[in-house]
Amino acid sequence: MNYKTDIKSRKESLNKLLHNLIKYEDAIIKALYDDFKKPAFEAVLTETNYVISDLKETIKNIDSWAKPKRVSASFLNFPSSDFIYSEPYGNVLILSPWNYPFQLAMCPLVAAVAAGNTVTLKPSELTPNTAAILSKIIRETFDIKHVVAITGDATIAQNLLSKRWDYIFFTGSVAVGKIVAKAAAENLTPVTLELGGKSPCIVDETANLELSARRIVWGKILNAGQTCVAPDYILIHHKIKDTLVKFLIQEIEKALGTNPEVSPDYARIINLKNWQRQLSLLENQKILFGGQSNRDSLYLAPTLLDEPEMDSLVMQEEIFGPILPLISYQSKADVEKIILSFEKPLSLYLFSQNKSFIEEVLQKYSFGGGCINDTVIHLANNRLPFGGVGNSGMGAYHGKLSFDIFSHKKAIVKKGTWLDLPMRYAPYKDKLKSIKKLLKWL
Repeated sequence: MNYKTDIKSRKESLNKLLHNLIKYEDAIIKALYDDFKKPAFEAVLTETNYVISDLKETIKNIDSWAKPKRVSASFLNFPSSDFIYSEPYGNVLILSPWNYPFQLAMCPLVAAVAAGNTVTLKPSELTPNTAAILSKIIRETFDIKHVVAITGDATIAQNLLSKRWDYIFFTGSVAVGKIVAKAAAENLTPVTLELGGKSPCIVDETANLELSARRIVWGKILNAGQTCVAPDYILIHHKIKDTLVKFLIQEIEKALGTNPEVSPDYARIINLKNWQRQLSLLENQKILFGGQSNRDSLYLAPTLLDEPEMDSLVMQEEIFGPILPLISYQSKADVEKIILSFEKPLSLYLFSQNKSFIEEVLQKYSFGGGCINDTVIHLANNRLPFGGVGNSGMGAYHGKLSFDIFSHKKAIVKKGTWLDLPMRYAPYKDKLKSIKKLLKWL
């Protein structure tokens, strides 16, 4: 079967995948819970339903996405018909992370298959239960020469990176992203890197503070803060800081109760190494709220920090957990100094009713994507590109962009034979003046 050219076979594979995802949805939800106690609600919202919806849209649109697109021809090529063909890259490697181990494995895989590629998927070893169900679904859905999942530790990933691929798609940390990019450069392999960074959340004095707190808390405690687009720190106008802190605490307790450790709606840190790292970020910090932890269950409470120093560990690296530093500012210059002290972030969030300030922020700062008066939800619209800029990544996907990112866009000019203008051919004697006039007219 030629997956490269046969759209029908791609659709058949994707429909079979859809059937198996629905069949195994409960098992996927259980695997996510077993790996790090991801609540079923979050598992459905951010993993299974997200993938199923993406898959249904892909199946619905694959014919139109794959069809050659006619574009306006250049007058210089008259007579011609010009087209863009979507051609699969070939053999694709997808390296997926542990924080959304089902969604961030399956969504790129769906797009790569839809675009006609063969796929090797390396799921994260930190979520072994999810990796196991992923592998089972892939074995039951695809021919092994079409799509295969290879499980194992980081040495397996290193071995895969040492091989030649036609495209590499990686989601994970900046540090590992650099390793992937370096390996890809050895063979001039194109890459998509979905990374992260310190995504700021600005709250000015015009914001609806209670609503802002509710939406910030939701974006931060989702997946226990282990989300690449979670708000990393809050820049809060000094006049309203105390009020916002009160509302943040109120919303945490409203969502998870006074003891989040017993809440069924709160995930755990992925493993001991990451749990210990989170605790190290709390050293020598003033804790406004939270801070409780349990090594045995890898629990860390949602935690608010008061005015950490910019050179402290918690402000020098992406937090990737339920710790939320609050830093007060007095002027726009303070905001600018802090945000520009970091690499370009994956996301930025602004809570404000000041239209001129909103536009100023959107124009001034470079970041992957974001929201005004909310957090995280820009990922929900698959008509919006998702991806970073600078240190937070390269390349963007979601919806049709996912199909496009796994497709080489091949330019084709179909030239007519019924007319052949002689001006372009040598000898060029006495033609320079004429061609200048023609080009100027065009």
